[in-house]
Amino acid sequence: MNFASDNWAGAHPQIAEALTNNAGGYASAYGTGDLDRKVERIFCDIFERDVAVFFVGTGTAANSLSLAWAAKPGGVAFCHTEAHAIDDEGGAPEYLTGGARLKGVAGPLGRMDPNALDVAIRAHPAEFVHAGQPMAASITQATEIGTLYSLEEIEKIAGICREADIPLHLDGARFANALVALETTPAEMTWKRGVDIVSFGGTKNGCWCAEAIVVLDPAKVGQMHFLRKRAAQLFSKSRFIAAQFEAYFRNDLWLKTAQHANAMAADLASAISAADGTRLAWQPQANEVFALMTAEKAKTLQAAGAKFYPWKPPLSFTSEVSAGEVLHRFVTSFATERSEIEAFRQALNG
Repeated sequence: MNFASDNWAGAHPQIAEALTNNAGGYASAYGTGDLDRKVERIFCDIFERDVAVFFVGTGTAANSLSLAWAAKPGGVAFCHTEAHAIDDEGGAPEYLTGGARLKGVAGPLGRMDPNALDVAIRAHPAEFVHAGQPMAASITQATEIGTLYSLEEIEKIAGICREADIPLHLDGARFANALVALETTPAEMTWKRGVDIVSFGGTKNGCWCAEAIVVLDPAKVGQMHFLRKRAAQLFSKSRFIAAQFEAYFRNDLWLKTAQHANAMAADLASAISAADGTRLAWQPQANEVFALMTAEKAKTLQAAGAKFYPWKPPLSFTSEVSAGEVLHRFVTSFATERSEIEAFRQALNG
């Protein structure tokens, strides 16, 4: 009953096998090998256009370098007030951008409100040197609390960015989970809506250590090659990231693992809704479930072997919370088994 985090899950067997299969022999280094090039072409295929792909080791690196790519002197990047870039990356975006500021923008349940974004951007007119200048906006899909931006919402935010002449970044640590939940395609969720650059995550969905920055228009790569090298993210043996992605995309494994994780989250949410003394805080849309229960109930479940975390309520969460109730987060993954859900259901009702 391990619902602590999709980061706790190991590597999918097919991805582990790909690492082993590519461990021997020699391959050209620093992203110049045949396998690297093959995977870059696969990225182009799934995004339905030529894209520029930069392998990195962590989601924090992908997000920070994406913002560094857009950085300007006195730059201000706009993201949700509780985005991962603000709350969970230890100042890496500010560090790697050379001191850019992250401006929190409010919005319901993890989603940045387009009108609030417009107001925030207008509060930093580029001609007013004292306020700094807008440099980018960033959205998270799926969000930190398991909700999703609709395609229309992404397009509206992208339109505001275009008016302000700033790029739109998409933090896709759980890109595949959002994609299958919306039943859409990478192209439809990104560049066709106006997204310029993507942090494409694989680690949470079955990879060992595979993330990528995808610049959706290769003509706009700019200084990304140098930014990645300076940030110590240019891996000499990058074939081991490429091998993971090659297996990840083969026969749509990445979509199947995300569909499984989302389905497990839906089953978990159903078990929580049906039990006495627990209730959903909001309806999950991907592979994260948030529930309200007493601390005593949580301790009972944890004593039975369940692993999950208490969680800080989002600022926009306005539902009535009963005395003693605490918000908790549960995350499912490609490795979650139905037997774990059933064991948790029994523990809930035991």
